[in-house]
Amino acid sequence: MPEVKSMFREVLPKQGQLFVEDVPTMVLCKPKLLPLKSVTLTKLEKMQRDAQEVIRQQEMAQLDQQNAQT
Repeated sequence: MPEVKSMFREVLPKQGQLFVEDVPTMVLCKPKLLPLKSVTLTKLEKMQRDAQEVIRQQEMAQLDQQNAQT
């Protein structure tokens, strides 16, 4: 593991007790589950389906009007 340069100089006492802190270690945690589709993508797909349904209904109404006129 490469050493990280610190902006503080290490000072060791010449007499007395030396206090050593635990070195932080990596802790494995539960993986986060990410959705396959984002919320935005889901909303866009719903808007597109709704728009296609409106277009289909308009086309059906036009066909009904044309059939009623003939």
